[in-house]
Amino acid sequence: MPIFDVAVVGAGVCGLAHALAAARYGKKVVVIDRDAQANGASVRNFGFVTVSGQQRGECWRRAMRSRDIWLEVAQAAGIAVLQRGLLMIARRPEARSVIEEFLTTDMGGECRLIEPTKIGERGDGLRTGEFSAALYSPHEARVESREAIPKLAAFLAERYGVAFLRETAVHSASPPNLETSRGVVHAETIVVCPGDDFHTLRAKRLAAYGLTRCKLHMLRMAPKKYDERLPPIMSDLGMIRYLGYAELPAAAALRKRLEAEQSEHIRNGVHLIVVRSADDTLVVGDSHHYDSTPDPFAPVGVDNLILDEYCAVFAGPAPRIVEHWTGTYASSADRLMLVDKPADALRIVIITSGTGASTSFAIAEEVIGDLYGRARA
Repeated sequence: MPIFDVAVVGAGVCGLAHALAAARYGKKVVVIDRDAQANGASVRNFGFVTVSGQQRGECWRRAMRSRDIWLEVAQAAGIAVLQRGLLMIARRPEARSVIEEFLTTDMGGECRLIEPTKIGERGDGLRTGEFSAALYSPHEARVESREAIPKLAAFLAERYGVAFLRETAVHSASPPNLETSRGVVHAETIVVCPGDDFHTLRAKRLAAYGLTRCKLHMLRMAPKKYDERLPPIMSDLGMIRYLGYAELPAAAALRKRLEAEQSEHIRNGVHLIVVRSADDTLVVGDSHHYDSTPDPFAPVGVDNLILDEYCAVFAGPAPRIVEHWTGTYASSADRLMLVDKPADALRIVIITSGTGASTSFAIAEEVIGDLYGRARA
């Protein structure tokens, strides 16, 4: 096997982000993954790079930086950016109060409150007469994950010469050697991005973090004449899940009302995100259930809760469902991500909050910068 400067274990968005950051430093990079193609959380999501709503401070700044890198890479790699921005619908007066408070923070500087009578100007198809307000954020970007991740990998191979070892299991990683199912791979530095696999590499170290896994439900709806002016849509339930809103004092009153009116939605971790695909299908979700080994089943009752919130925001009946799927990702009760340092030239990076698409590129820059210094080659 050839000798590499950097070996990245895991070809999800987190792993590919680290490969990009290392390649931009002029490093010779190999990415090793046990699957033949992207199959995990990185393709089982909305492809929605969410900025507004991320926790204030470091996470929000990482999301802003990651959004910028996504736009750079998308243009270079031929990845279509299908939608921009976010319309966060406030169904209730308490949700409007959260928006008003959000706009007084540094996170709200480029965002604005949309009055109920003006929401329709953003596009047709919503129950505009039933809302208290909306927040418009210009920051977000939406790609089709199942297309974007393979294109990102191909771009890394073509532009930077990143090598990929697919269908290859890594049994141990101790620089400068990785023991794999194809033999030994040599690398000066190793970055392990295991997703929600906490047991294959450095299991004892990862056990100290008390990680679990989150299962989510997602749906794709049949093509519908969907006003192209509408950006991705979220609603009240999202304001008590996304920490950039939920940690604001005004969110307490909203949570109290939602617990009284939508307790079943909250119990199943349901909130609403709706994004549009190039073929006019809608990707809709999602839910959150936590377990060390989530079951593989997808009860229709959970899907119905998601559809209930959809119908509270969109006019008319919900389109026919053409696709259902579940995904799992790493989760932690006390952190949004972790970077573990078992050795000087070894890092383990796990996004523990479902924000991989939104923050991985910035995190990767930080990790590779820490390993090699801040000046790129």
